[in-house]
Amino acid sequence: MKGKRKMIGWMITLSIVGVLAVSGGIGWSKLTKEHEEARALPLNTVDFNELTDGTYQGYYEGGMYKWRENECEVIVSDGKVSEIKMLSSKDPGAENTTAKTLYERVVAEQSLQVDAISGATLTSKAYLQAVENALLQTQNN
Repeated sequence: MKGKRKMIGWMITLSIVGVLAVSGGIGWSKLTKEHEEARALPLNTVDFNELTDGTYQGYYEGGMYKWRENECEVIVSDGKVSEIKMLSSKDPGAENTTAKTLYERVVAEQSLQVDAISGATLTSKAYLQAVENALLQTQNN
């Protein structure tokens, strides 16, 4: 009887380990795809020499799993980006990313080709994508 219980215990343990391994593999696959997509964001379609004054809202849907969804407001004055504000972010790591610092870099450089926040490169790119989407509106007017 003891041997049978021990065998059942091992079977249950192995089943649990198997389920955890499969679940972990699926999760890792999703995370890898999201990271690949975030790394591939181009951020190069805005001509900062052709900005129209105004206030624009930019939105980035956050990639295939919506992990980095965010929205910002960009103010253009005298043909230059003068201020950027975060309106919303559904990024679970948003509290670890200083969007304000990133936005200050964009304003100072008048470019989206700025250094990302250390340790938050993919989130930084998502925030910059929302800024780019706002600025694309200035060139469509």
